[in-house]
Amino acid sequence: MRSPMRGLYAAVAALCVGPLAAGCGGESKAAEPEEILLQSSAAQGPDPFTASTAAAGAPPALPSVASAPKSPSGGGVTLRTMSGATPGLYAGTQEVAACDVARQAGLLAAKKEKARAFAEAAGVDPSGIGAFLRGLTPVVLRTDVRVTGHGFHDGSAVARQSVLQAGTAILVDQYGAPRVRCASGTPLKPPVPAAAGMVTTGTAWPAYRADRTLVVKPAGQPVNNLLLVSIVDNGWIERPSGTEGEDDSRPAALPPVDPEEVFADPGRTGPDGDVDPAGAEGATSGSPPAQPQPDAEPPARPAEPAPPAVPDLPAAPAPQPDLPDLPAGPDLVEPVPAEPVLPGGASGEGGASGAAGNGPDAPSDTAPDVPAEGGAFRR
Repeated sequence: MRSPMRGLYAAVAALCVGPLAAGCGGESKAAEPEEILLQSSAAQGPDPFTASTAAAGAPPALPSVASAPKSPSGGGVTLRTMSGATPGLYAGTQEVAACDVARQAGLLAAKKEKARAFAEAAGVDPSGIGAFLRGLTPVVLRTDVRVTGHGFHDGSAVARQSVLQAGTAILVDQYGAPRVRCASGTPLKPPVPAAAGMVTTGTAWPAYRADRTLVVKPAGQPVNNLLLVSIVDNGWIERPSGTEGEDDSRPAALPPVDPEEVFADPGRTGPDGDVDPAGAEGATSGSPPAQPQPDAEPPARPAEPAPPAVPDLPAAPAPQPDLPDLPAGPDLVEPVPAEPVLPGGASGEGGASGAAGNGPDAPSDTAPDVPAEGGAFRR
């Protein structure tokens, strides 16, 4: 049976892009810069749906993240897209949930108006909020991620483009896609790129860089087990989807990537997965090897000794059926946002250090279109 959530990701976004966007609705007019709300890991942010249900705990060790390349047009950056099934995309603590799912459901059930707004933004029936939340999996972000968040304002959910800081506790669905931010009970959807310039609101954290922000693309099929990186020892945790840590285990087969290399520069491999010749072991340069002369007598070939007996080796373990591939997805191309202004009027690349809070936010008036799964993000 086709999952109703797949329909959510299969919706087609509007095809008004770049200089054509101004003419799609009639007369041309200058596009206003769009706002991106920076949300630090612990702060509730503006217009929360509920009190925080995020569990207190140590933040994960942050791996290095490769910078996004410039877009071909030179007008912005191409944000990297990673599948929700990618091993090591998220972190967690063995047998510990990053979010109290039962409390989250109870807080929404106690506020009927907020529950209706939450259900509308999340794309679920109000009567099914509890079942929807219980089907999600609590994890922790290992890198900054672009999403469409929501605020509860004047009785309804108002969509806003946001960046969630690494270390944020979220709930992901069966496709590994972010669905709820635990610090505020906010429904989450895939991001929508800015059609014009961007400005950031809120307070930037010291490690924030716009070109090191990722986009999570829903996996092409349901993920039975998420492979998380342990916050405690940087090892691997296998967490069945829809559980809160009670069934965690160490994976029988380790992923073909080191936890520190999950977000490494993808340029190390070619488009078909071939190793970059510049880094191939044993590569040489110079003249090609000499070819034998046609009149030369080939040397006598010595008799080959019999190969030594090879003892029987145990069969290699079968690959883990739930270990997902690492599919390449389309990238989100958007303008470079203006440098965030920090308290006291200072600004700088990466956001100068300051308190990890959030400033006022100007919410969008309309909810964004949801990009097609496997297709380019458009607005």
